[in-house]
Amino acid sequence: MKIFRTILILCAFAICFGASAFMRNTNRSLKVMTYNIFNGRGVDGTTDYKRIADVINACQPDVAAIQELDSMTQRSEMFVLAEIAKQVNMHYTYRASLERQGGKFGIGVLSKEKPLASRAIPLPGRDEARSLLIVEFNDYVFCCTHLSQNAADRLASIELINEEVKDIQKPLIFGGDFNAVPSSPPMQELSKSWTILNDTTGLTLPPVNPNRCLDYVLIKSTHSAHVKSSQVIDTQAAAWHLPVVVEIEF
Repeated sequence: MKIFRTILILCAFAICFGASAFMRNTNRSLKVMTYNIFNGRGVDGTTDYKRIADVINACQPDVAAIQELDSMTQRSEMFVLAEIAKQVNMHYTYRASLERQGGKFGIGVLSKEKPLASRAIPLPGRDEARSLLIVEFNDYVFCCTHLSQNAADRLASIELINEEVKDIQKPLIFGGDFNAVPSSPPMQELSKSWTILNDTTGLTLPPVNPNRCLDYVLIKSTHSAHVKSSQVIDTQAAAWHLPVVVEIEF
């Protein structure tokens, strides 16, 4: 009888330990970056895509939201996101928001993991056309945007974004240049259904002596995430925004 009880206790311990280990192993760690690269132009006036790639390589993100990207324009004469993706050995997904100088201009996502699918929608922008890019991966969905400089357009965009993603069941992570400070009405509206993950006391613009945060990483409030670290990276003025890197576990 004692042997039987001992076996039962050992079995119960094994089951509990196995369940605990399973729960730990199903947590997903992810390093997320958002970076407005100003099409690779630094404060020195030099356009240098290798300098941008070096910043990304140094940070080693799993996924990155990239804003202000040329594709075959007169000034760049190349597909900029594809060129950077080659230098950082990542997959790329691109969304052209508008036509510019004989080519396109828009936003993109870089990822270590090959995307399962992607889609995009236009967003309001009376200054210039804007977009939302949605990219699906095995364990999560990642969004990228660059919102308008007009406050009314930003608020209207948030309503469209929330409507577009409302049926997504996977953890939904969002990176971008929102052109809004944390206390602004657009960010307050976003905070009703999203959680800001980066430390917003980390200032991202301008790259030298920054005085405001316009760049964010968020997660939809239907899921939670533990923030392991949040950094604004000193890029030696490689672009007109400083990149934000957040490491999370969800």
